[in-house]
Order: sequence, then C-alpha cells, then structure tokens
Amino acid sequence: MWPFNKRVSIVGSGLLQGFTDWHSHLLPGVDDGVPTLEESLQLLSCYEVAGIHEVWLTPHIMEDIPNTPSFLRERFADLQAAYKGPIILHLAAEHMLDSLFEERLAQDDLLPLGREGRHLLVETSYFSPPYGLHDILRRIKSKGYLPVLAHPERYVYMGREEYGQLKQIDIAFQLNLPSLVGAYGADAKRKAKWLLENRYYQYSGTDTHRLAVWEAVAQKKQIPKDVLQLL
Repeated sequence: MWPFNKRVSIVGSGLLQGFTDWHSHLLPGVDDGVPTLEESLQLLSCYEVAGIHEVWLTPHIMEDIPNTPSFLRERFADLQAAYKGPIILHLAAEHMLDSLFEERLAQDDLLPLGREGRHLLVETSYFSPPYGLHDILRRIKSKGYLPVLAHPERYVYMGREEYGQLKQIDIAFQLNLPSLVGAYGADAKRKAKWLLENRYYQYSGTDTHRLAVWEAVAQKKQIPKDVLQLL
C-alpha cells in the first residue's frame, strides 16, 4: 500500500510498479522528445527501477513534425535492437488533429494504441480546438478506431461542459501523471484531480520527453495524499 500519511513522489509512491505507460516520447531523435539513443536507454533504466512493466512509445505526428509510420517503425526497430532490459516496448503515435491527420486518416496510415490496434491517441492545440472537433472524432470512429484524448487536463479551452460532451460520445481520456504534481501549472492540476474524482480517465501515461524532466518531476515532486487515494 502507498504511504498515505505523507506526500510522496510519483516514483516513491509505488504507483509505477507493474505500470503500463500509455504515452511517452522515448523514441530517440524523432520529435521534441528524447534526442539520442543513449538518453532513451538511460530513461528505460530509470523506468526499470520505478517498476514500469510496459511502455508505449508515442512520438508526435503533426504538420510541424510529419513523421511517417514507416519511418517511426524503422527507428523503433533500432531501439528494440539496442535495449536489452525487461520492459515490454510498443510503438504507437500521438496524432495532432490537423490537416495532415485528415490526410493520414483517409489513407489509414496511422499508428494506433493498444494490442488490438483499435485505439488512437490524439491531441489538439492547448489553446483552441480544431474546427469541427466532434465531427473529426466521429470520423475517427467511423474508420473503426476509438479516440483516446491525450492529457485533456492541459487544454485551456476545455472545462467540465466540454469534458462531459466528449464523454457522451465515448471518447476515452488519458491522464498525464505529472499533471497531478503541478508540472503543467495549477489549472491543469485542478482539472486532473476533478477528472479523476469523476472517473473520466481510462489511460495514464508519463508523457516523458527528457531524462532531466523525469528526474525533476517523477522523482522529486510530491503527490498529495488525497490525490493518491484516487488512483
């Protein structure tokens, strides 16, 4: 059991023992995440110590970072060849809902999440939704995918009404664990707690981008007792 009588770090809470990280940027040199294979391997060593069991690598695909699934599969194969540890690695992507996404969706050229390949991790701008957000989500579902909205607590334009509307159309939510320790500010922390209390989340992830951030956030920042009890 977690030590509920005090604040503890994400790592120190034991929360990550046997954990599946559904959102990370550990695939090296492909986006704004980990830049080198060496740092990827260092982070995976930290993950081993924390007790993480499986990791989904979810590099960005967006107009500004137009990765292709074929390119990402090649880089993933390189990481798999280099990593000799016990963590199970999987490849998916974090898809920005932009014009490039519409093209890739039409071509079914995507990297879905989950062993069945039916869930699609998606994101929007933090400050405003894409035009026709609900229509885009419905088109995703019409192609046989189930949308998973990455870190909904971080979207400035979303509040309880917007979350409720998305829940009504069966959109899954993915929590960024660093939100719980204020890594993205007080508003994201408050929203994350409310979403947890109201059972909106189906997935959790670290959204890890760099080793230094992992050390500063997951190992040092403290989770309040009342938030740990929700997890």
